[in-house]
Amino acid sequence: MRRISILLLTLFTLAVSAAWPQAEAPRKQQIITFDAPGAGTGAGQGTFVNGINPGGAIVGWYVDGSNVNHGFLRRHDGGIVTFDAPGAGTGAGQGTFAWGMNSGQEVAGFVIDTNGVYHGYLRTRQGEFAEIEPSGAGRSPGHPIYAANINPAGEVSGRFDDENSVPHGFVRTKDSTIIEFDAPGAGAGAGQGTQTSSMYGLNAAGWFAGPYLDSSNVWHGYLRAPDGTITVFDDPEAGTGDFQGTIADCVNANGGITGWYIDGGNVNHGFLRSSDGTFLTIDPPGAGTGAGQGTIAASVTPAGAIAGFYIDASNAFHGFSRDSRGTFATIDVPSAGTGAGQGTFAVGNNTAGAITGYYVDAGNVAHGFLRN
Repeated sequence: MRRISILLLTLFTLAVSAAWPQAEAPRKQQIITFDAPGAGTGAGQGTFVNGINPGGAIVGWYVDGSNVNHGFLRRHDGGIVTFDAPGAGTGAGQGTFAWGMNSGQEVAGFVIDTNGVYHGYLRTRQGEFAEIEPSGAGRSPGHPIYAANINPAGEVSGRFDDENSVPHGFVRTKDSTIIEFDAPGAGAGAGQGTQTSSMYGLNAAGWFAGPYLDSSNVWHGYLRAPDGTITVFDDPEAGTGDFQGTIADCVNANGGITGWYIDGGNVNHGFLRSSDGTFLTIDPPGAGTGAGQGTIAASVTPAGAIAGFYIDASNAFHGFSRDSRGTFATIDVPSAGTGAGQGTFAVGNNTAGAITGYYVDAGNVAHGFLRN
C-alpha cells in the first residue's frame, strides 16, 4: 500500500480507437528488473520507481542500508544516475526523493533535511538544482513540500502544508514564479485541503489534476486550467463517508484523467474521466472486493492506454495494463513476493508502450522493473 499511503496521507478518456489488425499475435512480455546502485537490501529498503518519460527514462528514489533516501534517474540505455539534492539530510528517513520528470529529464522532487524540514527542488538535466519554496509553507519539521510534477516547459506543480498542517496546491512557472491555490470546497483543517497527484498530474499545456479533502474528510477530484480556473468532479460511484470519494492522479494531453475512487464499502476502483466529463470504471479481473482492496489507475497515454495496479483478495499487489480497446493484461514480476503487501506495483506508462514500476519481494525489499 506504499503508493496509496503517499497520496492519501500527504496529499502519491478517450473513445475506443479503431480496431487493431486482427492478424496481430499476442506479444510476450519482456520484463527487465533493476536496482539503483547503493540501494539497501533490508525490509523496507530498495528501489522505488515513480514513473517513465516519453523517451524511456525512469525516475524514482532508493532507500540505502541506513534507511536514507536518494534520488535516481535511469536512462533509456539502462545507465543509472544517483543524486542528492543540496541540504538533504543523512539520517534515517531523511534525504532526497525524486518524484517527477519531463521529456527533457528535468526532475522535480523534495528533500528532508537534518532537522526534518521539507524543501522542494528542480534538478536540470545537467545536474544543477533550484530550490522551490512556496511562501506559505510551514518551515518547522513535519510540514511537507512536494514538488511532484514537471511538464516539458519546465513548469512544476505540487503541494505544501502551512504551519497549521493544512495542504495547499502550487504551480511554479518557468520564470520561477510560484502561484499558490486552493481547490473550491477544500477543507481548512489539519490534513484536509488541496493535495497533489503523482508524476503525471501536469500536462504539457499546463493543466493540473489532483485530489482535495473537504471539511467532512471526503475526497474530490479537481482540474486546474492554465488560467487558474478550477473544475471539481466526483465519480458517480464514489462513496461519501470519511476518506471515501474521488482521487485524481493523472491528466493526459487530451484532458483524459485517471485515478481511483473509494466506494461506500471502502473498496478502490480505477476510473477514466474523459474530457467531456464522462466516467468509466476500471477494474481488472482479480481485483479484490474487500475494504482497502481493489484498483489504482496510475497513468493514461493520449491514446487511452492505462497502467496501474490492483490489490487482490489476499492483499497482494499486481500490476496491470489496459489498452484502448478495454483489454487487460496482468503484470507480475517473477521475483515479486506473494504475501500481503508484497507483489508488483505498475506506476506509469508511455506512448511507446513501456510500463514501469517496482516490486516488493518475499523479504519486503523493493526493486525497479521495466516492461517493454
